[in-house]
Amino acid sequence: MVGNAAVDVVRESARAGRLVMWEESARDGAQAKTLMSAEFRVRLAREQGRIFGGHGPRHVVFAAGFPAVCAEEYEAVRRVAVEAEGAVSVAAVCRGTADDLRRAVTAVRGTAHARVMVVVPASEAMAQVMVHRGAREALDEGVALVKRARDLDEAVAVDVCLADAARADHGLASAAAEELTAAGAGTVLLADTVGGQLPTETAAMFAEVRARTGPEVVLGAHLHNDLGLGLANTLEAVRAGVRVVAGSWLGLAERSGMAATEQLLFLLAHDPGRIARLIGAAVDGDRESGPGSRRDGDPGGGGLWWTEPDLTRLPVIARMVSAQTELPLTVTTPIVGTGVGTISTGTPFVHPELFQPFDPQARLGIAPTVVLTHLASARVVTAVAARLGRDLDAGQARTAMGWVKTQAYRTGRAVVDEQAFAAYLDGLTAVIAAPNSAARGTR
Repeated sequence: MVGNAAVDVVRESARAGRLVMWEESARDGAQAKTLMSAEFRVRLAREQGRIFGGHGPRHVVFAAGFPAVCAEEYEAVRRVAVEAEGAVSVAAVCRGTADDLRRAVTAVRGTAHARVMVVVPASEAMAQVMVHRGAREALDEGVALVKRARDLDEAVAVDVCLADAARADHGLASAAAEELTAAGAGTVLLADTVGGQLPTETAAMFAEVRARTGPEVVLGAHLHNDLGLGLANTLEAVRAGVRVVAGSWLGLAERSGMAATEQLLFLLAHDPGRIARLIGAAVDGDRESGPGSRRDGDPGGGGLWWTEPDLTRLPVIARMVSAQTELPLTVTTPIVGTGVGTISTGTPFVHPELFQPFDPQARLGIAPTVVLTHLASARVVTAVAARLGRDLDAGQARTAMGWVKTQAYRTGRAVVDEQAFAAYLDGLTAVIAAPNSAARGTR
């Protein structure tokens, strides 16, 4: 079962310059009023691990839930820890109390790459609300809890999330990160709990805390999206050297959510050279290397990944999460939405590469689709007709184009139903074909 459980593969990956996704859709997503069954959590964890092949545990921490909530939640977390073992690193999340910590450790104990995360308030306001004392006292208790976690089971890695770090005294947060790491914490995540930071503020926070802490401290980012800046802020954290970043499928999390996993992962992986230039990481083509192959003193060697992620899995998993949570994928959802790869107007139809930042089929496995709307050109109409098995000449295409536009305005819907269009084409081709047949009969 445990094997090399004493090795903290998440901490090892982050210190080697590789990116670790801290997946929050099952845990923080519950605060978005969604509830994932134990079976679905296991399935999601396994699927996310497959994005990275055998290096899933080094690239994904799956926050399986909050075991102290109730017996059912405890059992769900335990099932993920046992049944997704080896696919990802599974974490149980807890408040900063001894009883919560014990429940969390028990929920993941005995499984490979097991972790617990303790949430500790970092700002004065949050400390007063969460633990009814000052931030310094709350952080001291966090250090004691890390030590207690290590005493409970040294094979279970322990991480700390500093809640409301964005509004905390950064000097105090830096000192706490040092003390937490010395006590045995694998990573220390700084949280913009209320999603109020601007990108420049996020960059400044991580730069200041990084400058005040030693190389043993592994920082992470947990940044919410209340101002719509969760993704941009997380990118700023990565630019500042952070390699443990929290996200959630479809952005599911408390209130307005957080950075969407599929967007963040795609952004950081689809164009390695561009991202390397942006964040200052080395890219040497060593995308299939193992952890032991890193050159000493070269934390960026091989880029952000032990194994290049399979981005074609992103739309598949997103649709799976959408079906489970009933959060729809819309035409404007980036990367995995229904509008990706669709063409409805003339110039994009002729030159699609000019109107998209990446090739959806090459990068995501999403085949291009021509959609009939009131903006359709004759070329678009001809292409859709051909897909439906009808060949139109130029005159038929112009006639059909007029019908499409009228149909859209008559129904009040931009996208014209293709079954209705097929039925119209049957009538159109029959009308035009009949005189030709009669003419041929008189010769």
